[in-house]
Amino acid sequence: MSKQMTRREALGLGLASGAILAAGNTSLAQTAAHATQSNGIVVTRIPDVVIAYQGLRSPSQLERQGSRFSDANFNVEIEERSGESTIYLSAPKAAPTHIMLRWKQPVSPLLLLLGDAWERSYGELQWLQPTPDKPLPWYFLTWNGKTLDGCGVKTGAAALCFWQVDQDGVSLWLDVRNGGNGIRLGDRRLVAAQVVARSGLPGETPLASARAFCKTMASRPARPCRAVYGSNDWYYAYGKNSASATLRDAELIVSCAPVGAPAPFAIIDAGWERKEAFPDMAMLSDEIRRRDALPGIWVRPLEAKQEALISLLLPDERYGTRKERYAERAYDPTIPEALEKAISKVRQVVAWKYDLVKHDFSTYDLLGGWGFEMGASPTNPGWNFHNQSKTNAEIISDLYGAIRGAAGEKTLIIGCNTVGHLAAGIFEIQRTGDDVSGIEFRRTRRMGVNTLAYRLCQNGTFFCQDADCVPITTRVSWPQNRKWMELVAASGTACLISPAPDAVGEEQKRAIRTAFQRACHASAEFAPADWFETTTPANWEMTAGEKKHFDWYDEESGWPFQL
Repeated sequence: MSKQMTRREALGLGLASGAILAAGNTSLAQTAAHATQSNGIVVTRIPDVVIAYQGLRSPSQLERQGSRFSDANFNVEIEERSGESTIYLSAPKAAPTHIMLRWKQPVSPLLLLLGDAWERSYGELQWLQPTPDKPLPWYFLTWNGKTLDGCGVKTGAAALCFWQVDQDGVSLWLDVRNGGNGIRLGDRRLVAAQVVARSGLPGETPLASARAFCKTMASRPARPCRAVYGSNDWYYAYGKNSASATLRDAELIVSCAPVGAPAPFAIIDAGWERKEAFPDMAMLSDEIRRRDALPGIWVRPLEAKQEALISLLLPDERYGTRKERYAERAYDPTIPEALEKAISKVRQVVAWKYDLVKHDFSTYDLLGGWGFEMGASPTNPGWNFHNQSKTNAEIISDLYGAIRGAAGEKTLIIGCNTVGHLAAGIFEIQRTGDDVSGIEFRRTRRMGVNTLAYRLCQNGTFFCQDADCVPITTRVSWPQNRKWMELVAASGTACLISPAPDAVGEEQKRAIRTAFQRACHASAEFAPADWFETTTPANWEMTAGEKKHFDWYDEESGWPFQL
């Protein structure tokens, strides 16, 4: 557990090139059929080139016949319907690793683009001009100074998908591997992905357009989710937590909760497995509830103890050259017995009557790396899951479905280190950024503010966004953390504090009350105003037309060293 005025002036002219601008009076039906014409990028048509790979050094350019691209080993079919394209893959005699689709078209170098992240983001999200070698996981947004458009794949895809954009066209890569090797589809016809696009409408704000596009991508609607606020002990305890500290946190958040609001959550993070600190988890759940809070708890489903059978585990090869540093034992969820051991952890905490389950580490455990290490390849070559007939994306989605089933419909689930594009519509809440810090505010600024701004369009469309906690500790400047708390509370996302007892006085309690009140009545008008110019927006549209500037930097400003 990383502009210039002349460009903005040019963008403000609306990209006068006829190859880039949309026709002036395009109907909504035409827009749906050939989105995104306002920024000149069209991906909901038959691609010009399709290349299949059995390993990246073994490409096969497929021959086109109408909407079908094929050779002796591969068959890729594109079905166009109602403004979207569905991509099917068959390969009964081969083991494909990747499929690349290419749409040849001019793309203005003046466009700004924003992509997503494989799992959590790591402070790296920003608007950039087309950068040919930069992978853009799942979708990308474009901005021409007037209109925000989107191109992407629907949530729940059966491939791990990313885009590339350059001045001569757009490419979509479908990673269909099983583990790090090719998939054995046999006679299966894989519905690999559904491509969708949307043009921004006149009068829409950029964030409203981005949200509308996320709704277009959502194959399942976001699950209903009440206001999520309360406490999480990680950023003051870092695993050295206890039952008594949990009850103290519960009493604090209840004393600061708005009258008539839903009960706050007291979430126990990692460390509760220590029996000396947590002697009776079921009794603790009852005690939290007796204090008028709701109990929540962290679990790592795929973690396997030393005594676990080797036959149930994933191979260390998934870590690649990093395995000497990082290798940890994890269950292979494609083995029924191993999956049962993983989800039994979820069943256990639900049986203890915890109302919220935060599950963590599953992407790392499954694929052998963190999001910032993945680039264009979410895992390393040379290994397989036990069941080699499903893609990594399918295996991840199956695990999420099993966790959902084990938790039941009434338990709220936070996914942390989970793939948002596959978790959408399955989990209520999604941690969208890497850890903030109860030690260094610059990490909170880098990770928290960035993910809140650049993935805010997913809040309420894919899930409830959790940009991470507000640490309240003596090691971090309270004035800075108060700003972070004010921002999170106004955003309509999850608002969780991590309150060290020696850092919470009357001033902090007043601020927490104000934040919880606002979190329970957040405005949809909230938006970053300067997200096109910076990785850390400082100017925000708050509520009722209020504009707020946040000074995020102290004497040391940014921090160029490894966090």
